[in-house]
Amino acid sequence: MGKRGYHHGNLRQALVEAALSLIEEKGPTGFTLSEAAKLAGVTPAAVYRHFAGREDLIAEAARQGFDIFADLMQYAYDSGLPSALSAFEATGRAYLAFARKHPGHYIAMFESGISPNRTPELAAATARARGVLERAAERLSQHIPADRRPPASMFSAHIWAMSHGVVELYARNNIAATPFSPEDLLESGIGIYLRGLGLIAPDG
Repeated sequence: MGKRGYHHGNLRQALVEAALSLIEEKGPTGFTLSEAAKLAGVTPAAVYRHFAGREDLIAEAARQGFDIFADLMQYAYDSGLPSALSAFEATGRAYLAFARKHPGHYIAMFESGISPNRTPELAAATARARGVLERAAERLSQHIPADRRPPASMFSAHIWAMSHGVVELYARNNIAATPFSPEDLLESGIGIYLRGLGLIAPDG
């Protein structure tokens, strides 16, 4: 994999792919640059042509993850239109889908300890992903009276935190046993939150 990519001038991406595999297997701090180089089929010295250290390699994996994440969230939101509610709920399901399909990226993004501001590119990708959810929250809550409407950034942060908690506890690690699927847990949690804001009618 790596040697072919290197000869085609794609060593940087080959190293990112190697890092993602190692992150899934060993965690973000459980591998060395030498291991990533070996998996990519190049010498450790070749790594430094593209990355100053392991943290920069993980940061690039995280940046790519946030780009994929933002695209997936935007697609889910657009697919849920024209209803603002169905579009918003679709972004929650997309969060779970992303964590399942891209575990290496997810870990690099949220569990590596890498600051979103480590590179300008990572900061921009993170902000783009956050912006998708903030715009969804703003559109959904635009009919709430201004004195009762939470800021879109707070609204989206609540939903992001809820989604992240469901992923961590029930979708990825399965730490706590529950008879409910992660999708059902997230949907009901979002429903309770939205009822509290008066955005959907109460049950019964």
